[in-house]
Amino acid sequence: MKIKIFSILFSFIGILNSSSQVSFGQPELFNDGWQFTLNMPDDSVFTSTFASLPWRDVSLPHDWSIEEPLSPTLAAATGFLPGGIGYYKKTFDVNDSFPLHFIYFEGVYNRSEVYLNGHKLGERPNGYISFLYDMTPYLKEGKNELFVKVDHSRYADSRWYTGSGIYRDVYLIAANDTHIGQWGVGFETVELNDSGAILKANVDIINPKGQQLEISLTDSKNNIIAKQNTEAKESNEFLFDIKNPDVWSVNNPLLNTLTVSMIDNNGNIVDSNKSKVGIRTVKFSPDSGFYLNGENMKIKGVCLHHDAGTLGAAVPREVWERRLNNLKEIGVNAIRMSHNPQSPAVYELCDEIGLLVMDEASDEWEFPKRKWIEGWNVGEPSYDGSFDFFEEWIETDVADMVRRDRLHPSIIMWSIGNEVDYPNDPYSHPILDGTEINQPMFGGYDSNAPDAMRIGEIAQRLSKVVRSIDTSRPVTGALAGVVMSNETAYPDAVDIVGYNYTENRYDLDHAQYKDRVIYGSETDASFDAWKAARDRDFIAGQFIWTGTDYLGESRGWPGRGFYTGLLDFGSFTKPRGQFRASLWKDEPFTYIGTYNVPEFELTNRPASNKETPDTPWLSIDANDVWNYNEGEIIRVVCYTNSPYARLLLNGKQVGETKPYDDNTGIIYWDIPFAEGTLVGEGLDQKGNVQSQHTVQSSGRPYALRAFTDDRFQDDGTIGVKHIIVEIVDENNTPVKLADNNITCLIDGNAQLLGLENSDNYDTGDFTDNKQRAYQGRLLAYVMKNDENPVIVKFTSPLLQSAEITLN
Repeated sequence: MKIKIFSILFSFIGILNSSSQVSFGQPELFNDGWQFTLNMPDDSVFTSTFASLPWRDVSLPHDWSIEEPLSPTLAAATGFLPGGIGYYKKTFDVNDSFPLHFIYFEGVYNRSEVYLNGHKLGERPNGYISFLYDMTPYLKEGKNELFVKVDHSRYADSRWYTGSGIYRDVYLIAANDTHIGQWGVGFETVELNDSGAILKANVDIINPKGQQLEISLTDSKNNIIAKQNTEAKESNEFLFDIKNPDVWSVNNPLLNTLTVSMIDNNGNIVDSNKSKVGIRTVKFSPDSGFYLNGENMKIKGVCLHHDAGTLGAAVPREVWERRLNNLKEIGVNAIRMSHNPQSPAVYELCDEIGLLVMDEASDEWEFPKRKWIEGWNVGEPSYDGSFDFFEEWIETDVADMVRRDRLHPSIIMWSIGNEVDYPNDPYSHPILDGTEINQPMFGGYDSNAPDAMRIGEIAQRLSKVVRSIDTSRPVTGALAGVVMSNETAYPDAVDIVGYNYTENRYDLDHAQYKDRVIYGSETDASFDAWKAARDRDFIAGQFIWTGTDYLGESRGWPGRGFYTGLLDFGSFTKPRGQFRASLWKDEPFTYIGTYNVPEFELTNRPASNKETPDTPWLSIDANDVWNYNEGEIIRVVCYTNSPYARLLLNGKQVGETKPYDDNTGIIYWDIPFAEGTLVGEGLDQKGNVQSQHTVQSSGRPYALRAFTDDRFQDDGTIGVKHIIVEIVDENNTPVKLADNNITCLIDGNAQLLGLENSDNYDTGDFTDNKQRAYQGRLLAYVMKNDENPVIVKFTSPLLQSAEITLN
């Protein structure tokens, strides 16, 4: 097809496709110029009334659910936000002479159908899987119209908020008829030792015609360290023996560049691809846990869903970058993609930042799980879900996840499912009768429920799919009903076995199943759950639920989400995140928080009195606030990784210097409140200060203060900027109890994407430019559209305003 007369080869000479997502041709982002409408009449599709519908302009990525108001009539599982059926269309020209053109979607939630000029290109029910269609047969000269139907009418089809729409990037791809296969480049480290590394690369070629295939590897300093070429075949394999390679690790995530080029007899590039890769090895042992590059280490992981509070599921890369950096700052070294493949940008950032990844395929298999409508584990559930397309699509979905993501060095394991073995949700087994299981299981054995033995059969199928593509990483599954699954083939079908909230089985199963590799695939944030992994060499580590607060899975109205994250909706570190830092950070760390001591804590607590515990209440959720009534007894808790800690009030020590308590992980003092400055200090064995944290009493709200995140200062470029707005007193001290209403005004070519206050119980309008502060703070997401200066102003009644210039 030749719409414009250009030389195909001229278009490709000197051009390399550097998108690891689209591994062939010449991709370009296809996000602008779309139109959208919601819930149109079915009979209007492609009819005369089609054009007259209320279409509005949108740019992708786009999540329509987050634009709608929250309502208590909707499902708690979705964060009280709706679904529906959405329609997207875009008119475009093809202005090149390439013979082939494709459209690539990183993710559409869900049950999408794609049409070009009225011809159906295909459908993909899974809302998390990336997919590609060949548009070539239906393209025409002049105007072409792409149409996408997204059916999320079964909106309560997940246990958490999913979002709705084309919520990830879209690419248009121009290509020659001979090209690299989509996700057709593979790379792995075969061997790594002190003398060097042996590496393997695989390249799939579509329709080879005798071209030369050249492959090269450059190190992190852009030096070529390996180069080979051969005549291109459909399947090609290369081995490299590298001396002194740049090795990828969590502390030093060095990336190499793999370049693949197809060259014709005249020396012209027919197709090419550049991909970032990492040289590293992964090993798991049933007795000693996890090894990265031969070094034994604990996985200190968190589980993450894919939304960002007020932004919904359409999360910009910059927002993910800040979130992942904040998690690493508190000692996190691993991310679990819960419970589905996520945006390609997340994996790229994990590669760059140095975070290990557990990639996960699905949360539901052939039967539906409970989705709660009134609140978590409350009332009658819904049974919508993805089960209805499981049998037709699951093997394709799992294969596409592995092929898409296999180049990322951050990924250390493939999970074929999460909690598909939850007792009686839906599978059951006779072992459930009379067996003590430490989590809800909806009753004992149910003979009418699906037979749990099916789990093992499916696990064997899906593990085989993964291994047919990648054997360099282990296959795993996150088991919720370990006792039941032990009766099936599931644990033996995978290479390593994840235990969800089942620390009580660690020792029992390690003794009984001596070759089984065990790790905590999902745990709570308690100190005991961490010690269960820390103190056992054979436990590879843990993934905490969760890394950040997320929408959906609400306990009930008016809560919009699940609120146990180490970070809040705005990716600010919560007190429990500070507690985790005291357990996981290598550098000296100290944090102090405060709360009122319950009255019974100040009296004698005899052991015979069951209503008053023998141990003090030590919270991991203590805010760093120092504003109470004069003389009131306040508990000050200290989270530190130093061997000792002391407390200073207005420059004078209060209470005694105390040693670290490995029973609780928390040091505490009960002291009478006095206004001023409270300082917690972490001390070494000799009494030297290693780290400290200061909390200051504040006055009344006086002014607003605005600034960008210190690590992401504005450099004048386009993209999303994070502006933090604080309420301060006359001395510029943050007033952390303030909840004033704040308005955001923008002067310049920029867009306010959202205001996030991180309050789980605020069900107001998050789509306008007004929001109430929570804990004295607000976060503004501002999309800067060009490099010209932008002025962002924040106002609040009776407070001095704040202004910040992005230039």
